Amino acid sequence: MKGLKKQLLCSALGAALITMMGASVTATADTKPTIKIGYVEGWDDSVATSNVAAEVIEKRLGYPVQLVPVAAGIMWQGVARGDLDATLSAWLPVTQGAYWDQFKTKVADLGTNFPDAKIGLIVPADVPETSIADLEAHKADFGGRIVGIDAGAGVMKKTDDAIKAYSLDYQLMPSSGSAMTAELARSMHANKPVIVTGWAPHWMFAKWKLKFLDDPKKVYGDAEHVDNVINPGLETKAAPVVAFLKKFQWKPGEIDSVMLATENGTKPAAAADAWIAAHGDRVDSWVAGAQ
Repeated sequence: MKGLKKQLLCSALGAALITMMGASVTATADTKPTIKIGYVEGWDDSVATSNVAAEVIEKRLGYPVQLVPVAAGIMWQGVARGDLDATLSAWLPVTQGAYWDQFKTKVADLGTNFPDAKIGLIVPADVPETSIADLEAHKADFGGRIVGIDAGAGVMKKTDDAIKAYSLDYQLMPSSGSAMTAELARSMHANKPVIVTGWAPHWMFAKWKLKFLDDPKKVYGDAEHVDNVINPGLETKAAPVVAFLKKFQWKPGEIDSVMLATENGTKPAAAADAWIAAHGDRVDSWVAGAQ
């Protein structure tokens, strides 16, 4: 219940913030307009991607950027209405597929920034189990527990389905994203088998050797992709930004270091700056033709 109240409060504050910014941000004839990008604050990949893009847009293209933390539903509504110019956090085709179906006539998908996103059950890379189908026969090894995140999260709902589909006598333990990674850290430090609900991209893959369990029944679906979705008006408002977003895509492993730096205490903007400074050629490829 506390998590629900927090989510509703975040959504309300996010909606209010979008409205306030929409009313207050103006552009004069000799200044470039502010680009408003919505992101989901609790999602490490969303924070990392949005901050890297914001730094590139500001420092290479010269447009001021406002990053707006909102719940996923408010994020899609904001882009559809034009209160937000873009989101780089559109998980498709399944996780946010309902939002795409609702708003696809009012937004434009510029393409994928992370091509192999997925959710599922994650274990240490050195455990012998390779599939969810292996778990019931090795229940004792894992204590009959699956360490989860927030009860209402999509990966939790899918894990409930997986427990039924694979006839697992396991207890799904709700917690939070931070509590899940804390439990994972303790287990990895103790070299103890553990199962957690998780997703990629995530900084934990940069910190530990982990693997997804195979899902032959496809309960969690196939790999997804994270896309750059804009309000169509951004093409007129800032064509160079649109040109950049069409090219902005991570290669495997690139985003992990940005997420891990943030997890270790670096401010997201500083982590983004450090990555950009170390990968000038990649940034050049993204902005080529956009300046």
